[in-house]
Amino acid sequence: GSGPYVVDEVDPGKSLTFTRDPDYWGRDLPVNRGRYNFDEIRVDYFRDASSMFEAFKSGLVDLREELSPNLWAQGYNFPALRQGKIVKEALPIETPAGMSALVFNTRRPIFADPRVRQALIRLFDYTWIDRTLYHDLFAYSQSYFARSELSSHKLPADATERALLAPFPDAVKPEIMDGTFSFTASEGAGQNREGRVAALKLLNEAGYVLRNGTLVKAETGEPFTFEILARTRSQERLLLTYADALNKIGIDVRIRQVDSAQYERRKQTFDFDMIPNYWGASLSPGNEQSFRWGSTAAKTEGSFNIAGVENEAVDAMIAAMLEANSREDFVSAVRALDRVLLSGDYVVPLFYLPDQWVAYWTRLKRPDETPLYGYQIDTWWAYRGQDTP
Repeated sequence: GSGPYVVDEVDPGKSLTFTRDPDYWGRDLPVNRGRYNFDEIRVDYFRDASSMFEAFKSGLVDLREELSPNLWAQGYNFPALRQGKIVKEALPIETPAGMSALVFNTRRPIFADPRVRQALIRLFDYTWIDRTLYHDLFAYSQSYFARSELSSHKLPADATERALLAPFPDAVKPEIMDGTFSFTASEGAGQNREGRVAALKLLNEAGYVLRNGTLVKAETGEPFTFEILARTRSQERLLLTYADALNKIGIDVRIRQVDSAQYERRKQTFDFDMIPNYWGASLSPGNEQSFRWGSTAAKTEGSFNIAGVENEAVDAMIAAMLEANSREDFVSAVRALDRVLLSGDYVVPLFYLPDQWVAYWTRLKRPDETPLYGYQIDTWWAYRGQDTP
């Protein structure tokens, strides 16, 4: 194409090598000053994560972005790092983390009552799970746009937001409107007593009672039971921990791990009770929000509105976001959308990485300042030797 690099060598299934184009048309533009410093970039492919990590440890790979909290906490105790040959850094990033969550299928009668959904959110013991499974390295998702200026968390609604939300007086909870709301963290001892007390109160209000250790519908005696789909072993580990918390108040939860094809088919046809999902986000959300949260998408198989959100206020906030003529109005509309989604209790929020975890051999160097979007490899450079340029 017309970029700064050209394809030099392709080894199918193994590697792809790019070399810098000396005749790149944009090399002297001010916007490119200090960028594209590598003469050669080679991308190597590995069949499994363990082999890739071993290649990094031995120096066959120069740079690694880490996504596993377990590896980040325990896997980097090897000679090269102890000898100072590898740098391990948590770099700041200010792009939205998106929303990783356990999603209620609100089309199911069992999840139609928001009090039931609120109860199950309170039973998710974030503090304990993060400590025991993830070494206290994750942050709890408090927004659909966490880690960015688009998040409404801990911010009172501004005048623009209040004007947008005025036609929908019941769409946002007061504590979310004034910025005082946070999903509750437990004491971290694995008991979550306050969460259980609050959850049982909400479930009683929704018509459920405990009988002989089983939560049932008071009028019919029907047990409270549902299924959570899982696709991977790591998902299953998290879900079993959550299911144990639900079992303690008499809720019967089944965890079913299915293959990727069945998982996608059931997600696309909304054939599930609860499912893990991740919605990515950028600093410029747009039409995709309608496909994720719009009322029409809730009835459209294959859409990403897997929660079944049908909410006039959501539709209106998406429309306001798309019609905004200034950055200020745009940010206000997105924050208003965030507040309505949070108020709807459509998901059990999970976690996000508060920083970018990066490890690299010291022959690579980077600028002192990290861009808004996190590290950008085209601003880095390399030394030909370990210590001398």
